[in-house]
Amino acid sequence: AAGQDIPMVSIGLAAVIRRIPAAATITGRASWLKGRLPVSSVNVISRTFATYERTKPHLNIGTIGHVDHGKTTLTAAITRVMAEQNKTVKAMAFDDIDKAPEEKARGITIEAAHVEYETEKRHYAHVDCPGHADYVKNMITGAAQMEGAILVVSAPDGPMPQTREHILLARQVGVPAMVVFLNKCDAVDDPELIDLVEMEVRELLTFYKFPGDEIPIVRGSALHALNGTEPSLGKDKIVELMKAVDDYIPEPARDMDKPFLMPVEDIFSIAGRGTVVTGRIETGTIKVGEDIEIIGIKNPVKTTCIGVEMFKKELGQGQAGDNCGVLLRGIKREDVTRGQVLAKPGSAKTATKFSAEIYCLSKEEGGRHTPFFKKYKPQFFFRTADVTGTIILPDDIQMVMPGDNVSCTVELICPIVMEKGLQFAIREGGKTVGAGVVSEILA
Repeated sequence: AAGQDIPMVSIGLAAVIRRIPAAATITGRASWLKGRLPVSSVNVISRTFATYERTKPHLNIGTIGHVDHGKTTLTAAITRVMAEQNKTVKAMAFDDIDKAPEEKARGITIEAAHVEYETEKRHYAHVDCPGHADYVKNMITGAAQMEGAILVVSAPDGPMPQTREHILLARQVGVPAMVVFLNKCDAVDDPELIDLVEMEVRELLTFYKFPGDEIPIVRGSALHALNGTEPSLGKDKIVELMKAVDDYIPEPARDMDKPFLMPVEDIFSIAGRGTVVTGRIETGTIKVGEDIEIIGIKNPVKTTCIGVEMFKKELGQGQAGDNCGVLLRGIKREDVTRGQVLAKPGSAKTATKFSAEIYCLSKEEGGRHTPFFKKYKPQFFFRTADVTGTIILPDDIQMVMPGDNVSCTVELICPIVMEKGLQFAIREGGKTVGAGVVSEILA
């Protein structure tokens, strides 16, 4: 049922490889040869990659929106149209993006798939986020990597429940800007109906504190663009969409001068080579030979970086904003877990107890219908970490109603890397019920 979390189905190495381009970097060939074998069966892979050249600004963006509104089709269509304009871009077929067996059977995207392409102005890493309500939990960690989003809304259907939740999540995890693609416009005969859908989308964006009146909305058909038919609804609209992304989504400031910090999203091992950890570098830079601390959730471990790669190319150095893979010396796969961070030794601090400002979502925003009381125990999402914690209310507050703000104390069951100002999401029973920010570290 919508809004219920179900256990993630383990779909092996192939899913990991699709998930982050950096993963494909090191295991690309093996994945083609080996199919969906368990990680342990992948042999040593020789690497003869070119060096990644930074000739254009790099941006992490992604598609969000309701299930079956056309996010994966649009992702494939963008790569096709961009490949026609730039020979360095590889066109991706729909099935290449949406290809795990569970996805084929159920027709939904389970894991976030990453592709890359470039426009005249920029180089993009694009994540095709899961749209199905059962997997919103995954969306939180997927969206955390986005510096801009393309919200896909089906013109015949208009905004749906997951459209709303994805806009809310984008707001919570700090996606700074988005553009909208009204898809399947060829299926609507009356332009006035599309006008109404556009108005509804703008109102929804404004409700969640995005500038609904200013956000570019492009009308088209991702399927026509993918099939190379009806250019006025297909290819031309993709070109218009990407121009809007180039012009409207700002280039983020990169925290290059701060110490290196990278939240761990995925881990896999390569026999004879070591363990590869993938994720997006949040701050600082990393070079081969530099020492790293793996910190958070369990006891800290020190190691050394022996390789940095992105988009099937070796990097001279990984830097803030890069979605990359870091090869670690002498570390087993089971030594690292998602939600930990790689950091410059001594620079990151963990905590289990902190003060926070929390906003409890109202019923209208998709939050709880009833208040919560002292010793409430939801899930907290920090970066890629998902951990249970207890909310301790001040003595003079007995309960928190949906729509309320509250200053409180949180105690987590395991240590998480955090600092003052870090944002987090609160989830319970498969849905987002609140958002917060760390105001003070206590222990």
